[in-house]
Amino acid sequence: MSAPERYNVPASRHRAEVVIQRSRFICTLSRVESVEAAQQFVRDMNTEFADATHNCWAYVAGPPGSSQHIGMSDAGEPHGTAGRPMLTVLMHSSVGEIAAVVTRYYGGTKLGTGGLVKAYSSAVKLALETLPLSERVDAVDVTVTFGHAHVTLVRQLLTALGAEILNQNLGADVRYDIRLARSKVDQLERDLASFTRGAGSVELS
Repeated sequence: MSAPERYNVPASRHRAEVVIQRSRFICTLSRVESVEAAQQFVRDMNTEFADATHNCWAYVAGPPGSSQHIGMSDAGEPHGTAGRPMLTVLMHSSVGEIAAVVTRYYGGTKLGTGGLVKAYSSAVKLALETLPLSERVDAVDVTVTFGHAHVTLVRQLLTALGAEILNQNLGADVRYDIRLARSKVDQLERDLASFTRGAGSVELS
């Protein structure tokens, strides 16, 4: 199955905290576009919270729900009580390219395996509720060249396709450098050929 063209990702690093039985659970969420970025984020959190009892983590370094680039760790908690529940929440969140580190400061009361699963899951859910989001679009940069007579029609076409004009050069011909959703390139080529009777060109940058 191909990846969705548009999906939500974290707009910025975000943090939320919950206290359960005097233990503090601090969840930090961040956008990670690769496994390497996720691993670096975990290292950053381990450095920031070097005095914590545990820094458990999970990530989905790809589209929402994709299992191609995932990772998790209980980081010293009983097996299956932290990383897996955190990953499950992320996988069902409809947010892609996301990593979570839940930092625990032990409060003196053991929560048991069921209590830990609930605590780590709840911390991630709480952070997700207020996470600022942005939209990721699978876009490509394209150069469009055409005659001056077609400027109005081409600009209307680019607007209709949701293209962003990055640069324009008005020489013997008009040349636009644009950014466009990958799925719209074929339509741009067809419509430009129709408007210009084959005289226009579309080149991927």
